[in-house]
Amino acid sequence: MTTVMAAEPAHVDAIAELLEELHVFYGETEVEPRDVRIRQINEALFGDPPLAHAVLAWDAQTLVGLATYSFLWPATGLTRSLYMKELYVTEAARGRGLGTLLMDRLVEVAAANSCSRIEWTTGRDNTQAQHFYQKLGVAQRGDKVLYRLEGPLNPATDAR
Repeated sequence: MTTVMAAEPAHVDAIAELLEELHVFYGETEVEPRDVRIRQINEALFGDPPLAHAVLAWDAQTLVGLATYSFLWPATGLTRSLYMKELYVTEAARGRGLGTLLMDRLVEVAAANSCSRIEWTTGRDNTQAQHFYQKLGVAQRGDKVLYRLEGPLNPATDAR
């Protein structure tokens, strides 16, 4: 039986393991050491204040998927939006509706937090994700251009 729940500090080890698989999925050949990942997860999800949030999909005691998100303000007018940074289901668990369960939970979270929309991006070459979102009935939007300033960031020299 699959359950979807908010991430809790007791889940950090399982999240660290799942994120290792996620990095490999994205083509990374080197992954941060486990202790570094655990520290980063604790800081991001359970710091004060948290920098992000996550919902997790469990198949019995095995973590098989996650969706991470943050809130952005302002969205439309003075409302807020939920920005989904990552949606990932382990390769072994794909095709069982877990991505839909995670998206459904994000809709619940967005509604509970008075968000006017949910937004996310996916890589142009990630056709599997694009197909999944199309099956959900969500259309691509071409009205935004993504920019990225990458690190190491130094405010003294990177201020533009």
